[in-house]
Amino acid sequence: MRPIDRNEVLGIGEYEAIRERFRSRIIEEKRPRRVRIGDHLTAVFENRDSVLFQIQEMLRTERITSESGILHEIETYNDLIPAPGQLSLTLFVEIPERALRDKMLVDLVGLEDTVSLEVDGVTARATGKRDGSMEDRTTAVHYLKVDLPAEAQAAIKARKAASLVVAHPRYTVKAPLGRATLDRLAEDLS
Repeated sequence: MRPIDRNEVLGIGEYEAIRERFRSRIIEEKRPRRVRIGDHLTAVFENRDSVLFQIQEMLRTERITSESGILHEIETYNDLIPAPGQLSLTLFVEIPERALRDKMLVDLVGLEDTVSLEVDGVTARATGKRDGSMEDRTTAVHYLKVDLPAEAQAAIKARKAASLVVAHPRYTVKAPLGRATLDRLAEDLS
């Protein structure tokens, strides 16, 4: 996928004029890209539109208008765009109750190293940066990429069985991907 270019990013005023329509479209687009992984984790497979939305929302929320600030956000979020033969996902630890969330973030230290994608018998491990990681706890959001061997790419394009797997000693779960998710991932890999 092609990275987001500066000329694709709207100023805050221009974005406000289209935000509701754009936001509604992205929410609908993300539905099949969202995968529930057990009771406390969710993954969203990212694409160009989801990344552009993240950039626009960050500029809006933080009121970033300087050219250097805009370029920084584009560079930061472009890291989420998958390269050829790769999928990108954002993994969220979603626990509303603060005490339980704090406990789980400690219990799940190293979580980012235990995620993989299984496709038709082929396992591809997810990897990510350790930005903000601490030795004694994990973070609530992880940005991960999965480099897929050619046979796994072909299997996704053929809509073969695939699952997101977390193999953490304190959280082991296998979440099958639905047909709509596989359809989006096949598009991403085309």
